[in-house]
Amino acid sequence: MKHILTLIQIIVSVSLVALIILQAKGVGLGRAWGGGGEFYKSRRGIEKIIFQITIVLALIFLITSIFNLILS
Repeated sequence: MKHILTLIQIIVSVSLVALIILQAKGVGLGRAWGGGGEFYKSRRGIEKIIFQITIVLALIFLITSIFNLILS
C-alpha cells in the first residue's frame, strides 16, 4: 500500500509542477517576481480550469502525504 501511495505522490507532484509552470507561462519576469500588478485580471476558460485542477491536485498531494506519514 505504501508503494502505491508513493507512486501516486510522484505522479501528482509532477502534474502539479507542470500545471504551475503552465499558469506562469506568458507572465513577464517583473510580474512573476511581484511587480507589475497594476490591474486585476479574472481567470476565464482554460485558465480557470487549470487553476481549479491545480487546487485539487494540491489537496490530493496533501492527503496522500498524510496517509503516507500514517503508514510509515
